[in-house]
Amino acid sequence: MTAVLGLGTYRVRAVQEAARTALASGARWVDTAPNYAHGLAHHELAPVLGEYPHAQVTTKTGFHTRAQGQAAVVAGVLTAEHAAVGHSLEPAFIRWQTERSLHALGREADLVFVHNPEHVHHHDGRDECHAQLRSAFAELESLVQERRIRGYGVATWSGFTSGAFTVPDLLRLATEAAGSERHHFRGLQLPVSLVMAAPIDQALDGGGPLIQARDAGIATFGSAPLHGGELPGLMTPELVELIRPGLSVPAAALLVAGSCPGLDVVLVSASGQQHWDDAAKVLAEPLAVDRLRKVINALAAG
Repeated sequence: MTAVLGLGTYRVRAVQEAARTALASGARWVDTAPNYAHGLAHHELAPVLGEYPHAQVTTKTGFHTRAQGQAAVVAGVLTAEHAAVGHSLEPAFIRWQTERSLHALGREADLVFVHNPEHVHHHDGRDECHAQLRSAFAELESLVQERRIRGYGVATWSGFTSGAFTVPDLLRLATEAAGSERHHFRGLQLPVSLVMAAPIDQALDGGGPLIQARDAGIATFGSAPLHGGELPGLMTPELVELIRPGLSVPAAALLVAGSCPGLDVVLVSASGQQHWDDAAKVLAEPLAVDRLRKVINALAAG
């Protein structure tokens, strides 16, 4: 089973145009964050989401722009010192930021991801990272109970590779935050690409975060399938030929990510109709597992 396409708005320049193209083409998921598009992504998405009320939306909490940080200080949810960091998992800030996001979007969010909590791990250690995640999850559980959001999760870049947490850790923390196993931890987002290939390698062996999440009923989202646009400049003609003869370099890179076992949604930043159609076409025929294993083994062999 191949992953479905979702719109990722991190590197999209024309957010409104990209969202309208994606949703008109049948995409179900739009992923965004309050700090995307210089803090304007939510406002730009709102009118398009109004046209497509059944679209599913994920946003995030944690990072903020300078202006948003200053507003948080005025609101009394961050100190000036904390705002200067540009990232916070303080419960009061998470509620304040999420409520602002929902207001800007003009609707509830299907998922709110805690954004790169490994930042806490890097500065304050694993135990503090887990403590802040637990508190963040508790605040998000409250927002679910208030029917402001439908669920929450974690969007990470290096949380698994750095040892900050595992999927069982996240499920345990969600259980502790909710006070029972009836928590609302529903989504996991992480990079999946030929550069960040560990999740693919692990999934092919029947393990790793994607398979663990799938087995727990958690929706999985793959970010940066082209590694921020860098992959086309890194891939050799021989690698593209191994993936599938005749594909363009970007298409081959996307196909590998979208064929990863356990991945539900692969997020792409396609702005135009042609780019979206090309991405949909290539994912319509996922790689067989044995072919994907050959590609990953070739990468490991250098």
